[in-house]
Amino acid sequence: MSAGRCAGRRRVIVAKVGSSSLVTASGAFDEGRVADLASQAAALARDGWSPVIVSSGAVAVGMGRLGLGERPSDIPGLQAAAAAGQAALTEAYARELERFGIACAQVLLNRRDVVERESYLNVRNTFERLLELGVVPVVNENDTTSVTEFSFGDNDLLGAIVAVLVGAERYVILTDIDGLYTADPARDASAERIEHLEGIDERILALAGGSASEVGTGGMRSKLNAGRALLQAGIPMAIVSGSEPDALVEAAEGNVRGTLIEAPEGAHEPARKLWIALAGVPKGTITVDDGARRALVEQGASLLPVGIAGVEGEFSEGDVVSVADAEGHLIARGLTRYDADELRRSQGLQLSVIARFLPQRADAPAIHRDELLVF
Repeated sequence: MSAGRCAGRRRVIVAKVGSSSLVTASGAFDEGRVADLASQAAALARDGWSPVIVSSGAVAVGMGRLGLGERPSDIPGLQAAAAAGQAALTEAYARELERFGIACAQVLLNRRDVVERESYLNVRNTFERLLELGVVPVVNENDTTSVTEFSFGDNDLLGAIVAVLVGAERYVILTDIDGLYTADPARDASAERIEHLEGIDERILALAGGSASEVGTGGMRSKLNAGRALLQAGIPMAIVSGSEPDALVEAAEGNVRGTLIEAPEGAHEPARKLWIALAGVPKGTITVDDGARRALVEQGASLLPVGIAGVEGEFSEGDVVSVADAEGHLIARGLTRYDADELRRSQGLQLSVIARFLPQRADAPAIHRDELLVF
């Protein structure tokens, strides 16, 4: 991992802990894993780090506390399990961190908290004060109130957003597999671990599957999507096994026993672009032709209506939209300067033509490069 960017103050490391790393083989809550994480967090604090823990597991733990034999399939049941489990998780983290004289703070977020710019800044200020006070924030999605529109989907993305929000130097995902492999190691004995990535394209994404765990919601693909965004932020991300001794401490020290995803030194985008791409909820998708794709990816250009081949969804000016190529691969996200109907009327046309029937859009790109993050 690259040298720290924040000399002169404590370095921040964000650790995301998957549900599968917090339960036993039988599905019971493994408090010993929380004790181990607290011990590693304390070791990091002694070494000058400010740890933030993004912890999954509320539903899995809540199932045990409520005596449920299987994961609820209905929303109220899931939210009830999350509410019960979150209490147990917070109690466990607080108790184990207290053994080292470290205070714990519970931070529950939903996507609405980071979509709205003012609330995003308020959340960031809260994190900064907690870290100044030497508190370890334990973060999770507020599953008891989240609705689909404002759900993160999984905590890999939530952890990536928190890492950007707090200006972390490291993002470490502790999971049930020690990194990305060339094939499923459980099925293919010849599978080899990929130890280092400086980019993530569709070929790499194709190596990843969904969640193999009955208690998890993410999978390797969601981890790679988080890494794809953090490449733009210049924040190294490591995927390591949560069962390996001192895996978090080792990753902080640069000894990643897993897969390290790291951009070349100095490669990072402005915070506003990262906020658009990570926090914003896409309201639609714009499909571009090959010429526009090359202009965006290779030249850092704005997206012009002439390069648009299709428009999906209903959105307004200023909404976040995804940009995909002809094969449906996500290549960018940004703030549109047109609404959906205007773009459907304008797609494939030069700005000089558009000005005749939409004079208010004269000289306006569909998405300006300053408001566009290309992955």
